[in-house]
Amino acid sequence: LAFGQVVIGPPGSGKTTYCRAMREFLGRLGRSVAVVNLDPANEALPWPCALDIGELVTLPDVMDSLGLGPNGGLLYCMEYLAANSDWLRERLQPLRPHYLLFDCPGQVELYTHHHALKNIFAQLASWNFRLAAVHLVDSHYCTDPGKFISVLCTSLSTMLHVELPHVNVLSKMDLIEQYGKLAFNLDYYTEVLDLSYLVDHLASDPFFRNFRRLNEKLVEVIEDYSLVSFVPLNVQDKQSMRQVMQAVDKANGYSFGDREQRSLEALMSAAVGADFHFSSTLAVQEKYVQSQDKAVEEEVMDL
Repeated sequence: LAFGQVVIGPPGSGKTTYCRAMREFLGRLGRSVAVVNLDPANEALPWPCALDIGELVTLPDVMDSLGLGPNGGLLYCMEYLAANSDWLRERLQPLRPHYLLFDCPGQVELYTHHHALKNIFAQLASWNFRLAAVHLVDSHYCTDPGKFISVLCTSLSTMLHVELPHVNVLSKMDLIEQYGKLAFNLDYYTEVLDLSYLVDHLASDPFFRNFRRLNEKLVEVIEDYSLVSFVPLNVQDKQSMRQVMQAVDKANGYSFGDREQRSLEALMSAAVGADFHFSSTLAVQEKYVQSQDKAVEEEVMDL
């Protein structure tokens, strides 16, 4: 067996930054990590890449030769990769002893309804790669209830379409205080609690009041599936990185595999990940509240 992560999410959510940070973090823990770039539009990689899709196909070449735009070109590149899966399997074979991080494109259609990338993931699974999907979402969406409902719908659609063990991550938590004040505590957004409060909050806005019925139905779909929750992530914080690592290790089964020698303490730390998740969320919330209180104090002093 080979283990790894496929890092997915919309443009600008921090996928490449996450791959670099997770590679360094796991390397310090003693794991042998290899990064695979599956994004044909990612030309300037900030880290050593063990395998690059650019060796097979690049987005600029596809756009020039076929007259396609960026979106159509990305879809073609993924379809081309799926059609040349033998090339991918051959290039991945020497990397099997490593823990793999797949940096994927940032086009939402690839994860919600297009089948090329889904078929590639299915091929990897058939080759005994045990993967978990790490879906990154920018945490600034929490400050806008309307956008957060859209993020929940997109995350749910991605989970159902990709069909891999799934971990949703709120990225860039170190910047959340710059985005504005949250309407609720952070754990409300990470655990996706009673969303009726979010609909009521939206109804206070004259624009969204006209769409209350639509928002109620969208929220009902999300709650009926009861699948979506988030892990907060700050790539500068080792505890936050450890939290995400534990969630992913449980999802793809790495925690309980035999690839490396593990102590009972390591297994127990994975088993009690929920408690650690809760305490870590509280720590992030405390930092956020402190930054908000400091901003209020500064405003009062200016007055």
